[in-house]
This record gives sequence, structure tokens and C-alpha cells, in this order.
Amino acid sequence: MKHRNIVGIILTLISFQKVTAQIYPKSDPKNKEGWVINTEVSDEFNSDEIDENRWYIVGKFKDGKPFYKHPDKPNKKVWTGRAPSQFSGRNYRLQDGMLHLETRWEPDFPFIEEIRIPVFGEPLPYENITTACFIGRKYFKYGYIEIRSKAADAEVTSGFWSMGKNLEFDFFEMYGDGRKKNKEHLDSELWWSIRDWKKLRGKPSYTERKNLGFRGADDFHVYGIDWSKDGIKYYVDGKLFSSVTAAQATEWALKNRKIEKGYDGYVAVNSISIWLDNEIFPWHGIPKSEEELTLNGTEEEKRNGRMDFSIDYVRVWQKK
Repeated sequence: MKHRNIVGIILTLISFQKVTAQIYPKSDPKNKEGWVINTEVSDEFNSDEIDENRWYIVGKFKDGKPFYKHPDKPNKKVWTGRAPSQFSGRNYRLQDGMLHLETRWEPDFPFIEEIRIPVFGEPLPYENITTACFIGRKYFKYGYIEIRSKAADAEVTSGFWSMGKNLEFDFFEMYGDGRKKNKEHLDSELWWSIRDWKKLRGKPSYTERKNLGFRGADDFHVYGIDWSKDGIKYYVDGKLFSSVTAAQATEWALKNRKIEKGYDGYVAVNSISIWLDNEIFPWHGIPKSEEELTLNGTEEEKRNGRMDFSIDYVRVWQKK
């Protein structure tokens, strides 16, 4: 049996490498830059099961309750989600060659009872809503990061981001449906940030909010980030959407943050691991019922009381 399992893993890796061998960033289809796929952190989501050597699923169940152990530090708890939503290890499925992260109306879930003080926002109890979170187990530094995805069409964020030492690099936190007054623009807004957890306590040392020209929850789009020591170029559907140099990021930080001169605002210089998740942003709105959560859902989503953040693939290329 062990021999059969090992053979299966080897065949899966060979198949993955064949699939990705000749695939290049949408912005560089002829690979003029010489990109090489990093198969350890990329995923096509074409398997029947999640590769848990590649991803840590937050909130997996044990003895009838979700548990939250840090993937790298077993004695440390990992984040449980932004209240009132809580991460559940059951809120995902692989279907049609895609990963679907589910936001569910689930009032009978065994929620954490204590109210925890969040880093951002007001303290709230965990209740009613469960979400999903995947954390990449492997780290990498610099490269071209690409995702093809469709945001959940609800009052919830669909997040593609990363964490490293003293660093949070948010590729996007896409709000699916801005329903409240003055929030209507959010569902077509791309918000990305570099956050400094050493000197700014998680506030951005650089951030941008730009209109995409479409709703992120209406259809699949490709988002690509060319990340190097010199700066970041952001691509949407293969076209350059925005860019910032390391010097410009520092200039932004000095202008917008109360911090001493000499501060280097380009903190995106450490290795990162990828996060995929859904979160409730209470300051933008909280679904108050299953009907509110699934208002824009398909018949299947309404029937199952869930909304999907759908991910076709996550790919990372680096240079030799």
C-alpha cells in the first residue's frame, strides 16, 4: 500500500510538471524574461484531493471541533478569521479543475466563544458565518505570481495575499458586492498593499486602490504580480495595470506615514508564503441572514447557503 501511495505521488508530480512546463505568464506568453515555474508553490487544482504538503487548511476538524495550529510552529495558534466570520476546514471543494473557497451561513457551527480583540476594526463575536483559508507551506522570494480567479459575489472579501518575516504582501482583497451607500465602487476596485509589521504594526508602507473597469465577481480574470528587489509591476489579463519602484514606495511611506526620514518603505524583500481566504470586513457590511449572504448567488449556491471564491490556478515563476 505504501509503495502504491509513493508511486501515485510521483505520477502526480510528473503530471503537474508536464502541465506547467510550457505555461508562461499571461503578460509574457513567449517567455522573453526566461521564467521557470516553481512547482513547489504553484497549483493547478486538477486533483481529487488537496495536496496538504503544499497547503495548510486552517480550521480542520478534530474531535468534532476546528483546531488552529500554526503550520510552522505547532505550539502557536494560527489566525482564526475576522469576526464575525470564522475559518472552517470544511469550507472548500475541488470541482471542475478548480478550488472553490466557500463562505457559508452556518449558525450551528462550533464558534469560538471568547471575543478576541482584532488588529483592525472593532471586537466582535464569532457567529453565523464561516469562511475558508489556505496557507502555502513553502516560501519563495521574488518572481512572477499569477492567479486566475473569480471573487465571491457577496458582502465578503476574496483574498489572495501572503505573509513573510515582518511583511504582509496583499495581492488583492477583492470585495464582491458593495451594497451600502458609498460602497458601490468596492466590487470593481483592486486594492493591493505592502504592509510593514515591524515598524508600522501592519499598516501599509505602500498601497493602491484602482478601478478595474469590471466587477471582480462577474467573471474570471487573470491577476499577475511581477515582484523583484527593484519594485512591483501589476498586470490584469496580461496588460500592465500599475507599477511602483522601490524608491516610489519609500516616497509614499514618508509622505503618508508619520515615520522618520531614512525609513525604507519597500519592505517587500523577505520570503513569503501564499494565503487564499475569505473574510468579512465589518466596516463594509455584514450579511445578516442566509438570504442576504446568497442574494447574488446561483441556484446551487442559494440552495446550499454558500458563496464561492473560485480559483482556477495559482502559479509562481522565478528566474534561474
